[in-house]
Amino acid sequence: MATIDWLDPDSLDFPPLAAALTEPNGLLAVGGDLRPERLVNAYRHGIFPWYEDPQPLLWWSPDPRAVLIPDQIHVSRSLAKVLRRAEFRVSFDSAFRRVINACATLDQNRTGTWITSDMMNAYIRMFELGWAHSVEVWRDQDLVGGLYGIGMGKVFFGESMFSRESNASKVALVSLGEKLRQLEVELIDCQVGNPHLYRMGAIDISRAEFAFRLARLADASQQNWRLAEAR
Repeated sequence: MATIDWLDPDSLDFPPLAAALTEPNGLLAVGGDLRPERLVNAYRHGIFPWYEDPQPLLWWSPDPRAVLIPDQIHVSRSLAKVLRRAEFRVSFDSAFRRVINACATLDQNRTGTWITSDMMNAYIRMFELGWAHSVEVWRDQDLVGGLYGIGMGKVFFGESMFSRESNASKVALVSLGEKLRQLEVELIDCQVGNPHLYRMGAIDISRAEFAFRLARLADASQQNWRLAEAR
């Protein structure tokens, strides 16, 4: 029977990615904490936290990995019309707390949120430190869509998105891609694919290929860009 490592609370190290389970796909380790140093080390190696209360903290690295290339995001004809009509206003890094709260609220309405209070506090802290970023989609003064994730070097690690109106999350993703191209970011991590992401152009790559790309692109010394600063 396969076993899972419990993380040493005094160490930031993770087991090798090859130790991840195939069922459930990608479960790598248990325990530890959500302090910024551990999160940075996790992401730069292709690992992310995901768990639900009352589970312990679980760490994952699934195989395959869903990714998007910023300049290859697919825009359908109907979405292109929405973008041309400028139905929504888009902002960046201006309402991070509201975005993560909206993602958590919508997730709770479905099946019980994985964005626990500890997760929210951890990613708000990452935003304050310059690692986390958000895209906000507005209709007038109402926040109707958005997404958030972690930026590191030339990689954006997507975490969650929400939509309160048709096309709002798609607009957020397309707008993110445009900003990332300006910042010369080469890869968007989508973690695990779904039909919505595949329609937007996501592809699956092996965990080994993903780790190889991260070794080149995810420079943990380059976290101080802001989406709002790109022109």
